[in-house]
Amino acid sequence: MKTFVGIDLGSTTTKAVMLDESGEVLGRGITNSRSNYETAAAVAKQEATVAARLYLFRRALGSDGSGRLDGLMGDLERNFRLEQFLEQLQDLQTTCAGFVTPERFKGAEDKAIAALEQVFERLRGETPAMFGRDAARKSDFFRDIAGSRFMQIGEEVAQKTGLPFDLLLNVYDKSIIEVENRPPDGDMAGTFQRALARVLAETPDQVVDTEGATKAMDDALAIELEETYVVGTGYGRVTLPFPKEHIRSEILCHGLGAHMMFPHTRTVLDIGGQDTKAIQVDPAGIVENFQMNDRCAAGCGRYLGYIADEMNMGLHELGPMAMKATKNVRINSTCTVFAGAELRDRLALGEKREDIVAGLHRAIILRAMSIISRSGGIASDGEFTFTGGVANNEAAVKELKKLVNENYGDVTINISPASIYTGALGASEFARRAAVN
Repeated sequence: MKTFVGIDLGSTTTKAVMLDESGEVLGRGITNSRSNYETAAAVAKQEATVAARLYLFRRALGSDGSGRLDGLMGDLERNFRLEQFLEQLQDLQTTCAGFVTPERFKGAEDKAIAALEQVFERLRGETPAMFGRDAARKSDFFRDIAGSRFMQIGEEVAQKTGLPFDLLLNVYDKSIIEVENRPPDGDMAGTFQRALARVLAETPDQVVDTEGATKAMDDALAIELEETYVVGTGYGRVTLPFPKEHIRSEILCHGLGAHMMFPHTRTVLDIGGQDTKAIQVDPAGIVENFQMNDRCAAGCGRYLGYIADEMNMGLHELGPMAMKATKNVRINSTCTVFAGAELRDRLALGEKREDIVAGLHRAIILRAMSIISRSGGIASDGEFTFTGGVANNEAAVKELKKLVNENYGDVTINISPASIYTGALGASEFARRAAVN
């Protein structure tokens, strides 16, 4: 099967989308961007391939209309991630052991290796529960999951063994950089088969046909996914070893991607990690005009990330907190340099955290509305599509809808759960057109 891949190398996340010859989405993948964009691209592509294999497996199973497949697919993906995590955990342990040297541990090498074995044995014991059906994880990235537990368990083990925790932490810091800068290199087919075996062992025969599921997996894995053409876009696109004809601008890719998601789109707002773009497209998704934020990342995802750090919160917690606000506190600056100081001043004046965060979201959207206005406003003959990672923030969406209604009246606003992949989707379609045409 010929496939066409678009990769959007953002400043905070890297996304990949894989299409087939008909333009149907086979899979999507995402990873946190690194200084090594080539690695980030490889990981995102691998994630898109995983999603494509899941899609092909479901297609091979067919549908009985009972809804049982949804549970099976959820269990399969969950167990695949469990197997993949265990593979990376072993890689991390091996890499950590390689950094246990006489220069660092000065005769305590055996004690350090034993301590690491205790840490990773406990981590492996906890892993199945972390990927259980009802498990809540703040992140799906390996570094985030493994890192938080390594810190806690490592400190406990270090205290018991009399080994300085700083030494273990130093070994971990060096090792995690190596591990996260290489995609999991295990046998993907074998990982899927082990994951399916776990699912079938947990599931009664009357719920899942074991023989049928095994055959469907074999059929899905037997399909060759030929990478026919790749197009790169996004903040880090120029760092990839792509020929010029394999690179497209973010503006073009977001415009086309939004059109593919919502064909009646005429105006696109993309708020990403590093920039904000307002794009006007024609009925075919071709860009007619655009504007971007100038000078800095003010009012973008990076700004929200900075605020989350200042408040010692996760980025994903900002939106829900802002939704609890009883009033909007006016924020005068969307500059990351001054926002921290203003945040602290507001807190010192007794303003509630949720009200301040709501005001921060409004400030971001007000800035975005200014950029939309400079691009030509929201077109009256079509729909308005909001894309980028910030489109998944409920507080930002709430403010956007309110301000759009105040300034442009009743406008159809499109927001997709897959909005963060819009640029990669447009890039994949450019790849498909380049090869097919």
